[in-house]
Amino acid sequence: MELSLTKLPWYAQIGAFVILAGVGVGGFYKYIEEPARQEMEIRQNQLKALNADIEKGRETEKQLPEFRAQVEDLESRLGNLRAVLPEEKDAGDLLRRLQTVATQSQLKIKSFKPAATVTKTLHAEWPIQLELDGTYHNLAIFFDRVGKFTRIVNISGLDVRGKDKPDAGATITATCVATTFVLLDKPAPAKPGAARPTSPPAKGA
Repeated sequence: MELSLTKLPWYAQIGAFVILAGVGVGGFYKYIEEPARQEMEIRQNQLKALNADIEKGRETEKQLPEFRAQVEDLESRLGNLRAVLPEEKDAGDLLRRLQTVATQSQLKIKSFKPAATVTKTLHAEWPIQLELDGTYHNLAIFFDRVGKFTRIVNISGLDVRGKDKPDAGATITATCVATTFVLLDKPAPAKPGAARPTSPPAKGA
């Protein structure tokens, strides 16, 4: 049995055409237009994300000179810190310096005994027990010169005693602790409940 639209009444032909057109439009929307629209939305979202990343990159680029300046400042400060807080303790070098200053101050170092290192978070404290022979005046000169060291050396625990048999160049014997500081390569792990670390004391006699 063959069907022909031409044999249908005109209104039936129009109805069939409308139905076929609706089916065609629906199929076009479902299988072509809707996927294309979804793909376009995905692309637009990707484009927005890329534009946002580009804008962030531009803002970061504007801040690069400031970041470089901060890095240079931090490197300069680190260099200064390494001058006063060496990364390694050198007993020989420090002894030579103290011996030179003691000789210039007309003092005699009778003993030089490094004690146990005390480790802090960013630095280590290195105490050295000293025993000196000389006069009050020369001892004061010695402490003043030590206080001018580039490397931090703090003097504590000073005990001065008069000699039983003084002479012109040695009327006293003094004992003290000279504490210097060493910059740690890696910060020491903080202990639970420990107080917040503080900076090393300022150098001085």
